[in-house]
Amino acid sequence: MSSDKHHRVAILVYDGVKLLDVAGPADAFAEANRLGADYRISLLSTTGADVRSSVGIRITADGSTASEPAPDTFLVPGGDIYPRTPVPRDLAGATKDLALSSRRVASVCSGAFILGAAGLLDGKRATTHWKVAGELATRCPQTRVEPDAIYVRDGTTYTSAGVTAGIDLALALVEEDHGPELSRDVARALVVYLQRAGGQSQFSAPLQGPPPRSPALRKVADLVMADPAGNHSLGELARHLHLSARHLTRLFREELSTTPARYVESIRFDLAKAFLDQGHTATQAAASAGFPSYESLRRVFVRELSLSPAAYRRRFRTARAEPAPQ
Repeated sequence: MSSDKHHRVAILVYDGVKLLDVAGPADAFAEANRLGADYRISLLSTTGADVRSSVGIRITADGSTASEPAPDTFLVPGGDIYPRTPVPRDLAGATKDLALSSRRVASVCSGAFILGAAGLLDGKRATTHWKVAGELATRCPQTRVEPDAIYVRDGTTYTSAGVTAGIDLALALVEEDHGPELSRDVARALVVYLQRAGGQSQFSAPLQGPPPRSPALRKVADLVMADPAGNHSLGELARHLHLSARHLTRLFREELSTTPARYVESIRFDLAKAFLDQGHTATQAAASAGFPSYESLRRVFVRELSLSPAAYRRRFRTARAEPAPQ
């Protein structure tokens, strides 16, 4: 879109909306305006009434969803409430009505649940915060949920991961409208990466998934956690559990859609991340998590996160600024 035409951005607000999901993208668009774009931003509630955000700050609505002329971009932020409870019909209906008149539709974090309740994600690829990606897949069985993506575009529908990923998404939309140079300048002004390395896996907490339902598979997890460096080959696991290798392989495939070897590796990978978070070196983390060498750990990190273990450790070990060299 050329910079001489204004672009209407409608942002849905509702009681419990996460403030940063609203403010992050809005500030990215506002910064783009300072650099030559012309985004006209409106905050809309279903009735036009003001709402209260997740942190208690009141948000003044500019109007109702019904009164808004067709926006170029319709953005639906997230909130903690709707992964936990069903999306109300009036909110889903208002979302669907405005989305159908919009040129493109986007969600931030758990805003994907509102798009899903409105039927706007059926047959599409989508993402949301890694903590609730499984719940989104359950609620929206016709949607292909990609839990590791920072943001996903499927046609004119965009969904993004948690909280600050809304800024990543806004930068992508600015680039689509005005090109990479302006988007790059906005990222620099906001002191964020234009395109951050890796996906959501680098932010997810280790071993957060539910335990396997099968007692045999739970036993495998216990065995690996108790002795990460032990011999956990298929044959050894089958022998320990008094099962055939074929039966154990079938259990993993049917319940977890993976192999025994990949499951053992995933536990070791999560353990290695935890050791790095605690301040261990990459070599120490590899040994403690049961990897035969640093290089074997590095291969898994690069495959899963597009980061080396050393880069992961530098990124997450502290929030304090490093002291200047003497």
